[in-house]
Amino acid sequence: MKIRSFFALAFAAATLPAVAQEKYPAKAVTVIVPQAPGGANDAIARIITQKLSGRMGQPFVVDNRPGAGGNIGTTIAAKARPDGYTLMLTTNSAQVINPSLYRRPGFDAVKDFEPIGTVATAGYVLVANPAFAPKTVKELIDLAKPQPRKLTYASAGNGTLNHLIGEMLQRAAGIELTHVAYKGAAAAVTDVVSGQVELSVQSLPSSISFIKAGKLKVLGVVNEKRVSALPDVPTIGETIPGFGSTPWYGLLAPAGTPKAVIQQLQAELAQVVESDDVRKQLAEQGCEPLKSTAEEFGAMIADDLPRWARIVKESGATID
Repeated sequence: MKIRSFFALAFAAATLPAVAQEKYPAKAVTVIVPQAPGGANDAIARIITQKLSGRMGQPFVVDNRPGAGGNIGTTIAAKARPDGYTLMLTTNSAQVINPSLYRRPGFDAVKDFEPIGTVATAGYVLVANPAFAPKTVKELIDLAKPQPRKLTYASAGNGTLNHLIGEMLQRAAGIELTHVAYKGAAAAVTDVVSGQVELSVQSLPSSISFIKAGKLKVLGVVNEKRVSALPDVPTIGETIPGFGSTPWYGLLAPAGTPKAVIQQLQAELAQVVESDDVRKQLAEQGCEPLKSTAEEFGAMIADDLPRWARIVKESGATID
């Protein structure tokens, strides 16, 4: 009897580590954001990670890794250990546009990642210093056309979404502006507010407080449809037919992350995105929730890659 008890206890002790390993998460999870603090992706990530931390019982910690239009952070995430403890919350500019902008982005948008789910869409707007004379996109075009490259526009850096949208806008409108690249959205919008630069394409999370305070004025909405945060502001597409882009944000893991972990994260993320308080927080930032399954998110990425490759080619925008 004693011998049986001994072996039973030994067997139970031997199986404990395996059982413990199955529990996820058992420690803090790092969520890489491949953009600088102060932009849309950073704001959205902090809303989502706070809720995931509360639901899953471990800290989900934002790790900003900006640079090269998002390529640096995305490459770090792609090469991370696929154990569920390094994730990435990214935007379409880094994931599906950069592969067409850069000859060597450092990652494969499909092969290097496991999609978990989409999180939100964000409003993007063309903003100007209040002292800037034009009040509409048409007035901007009329002012800029006769004086190529005299007017300046700020972006969060070469290859970022607001840089690319600025390039697309110039070609669609037949105007030439001078691009001023900053290290992040916060620095760019600050210099537009101070009057150092006339214009910028900015996400609403990085600019809405300045808009509400009267420190920035909005010439037009970049999205295909008007945004709920600024229902009276027309889209740029209402002046330039066919122009428009609605950025998305989503959570991914390195390729090879266990399927059970992906499924658990997807289920928790779906609950977070649908919660009333997250919807409210996103709305305050000028964003709207966007829920999807991992499979739907993967299909979205696969569909967006060739579409943006065509748009980038038509726009003539290239980096390096």
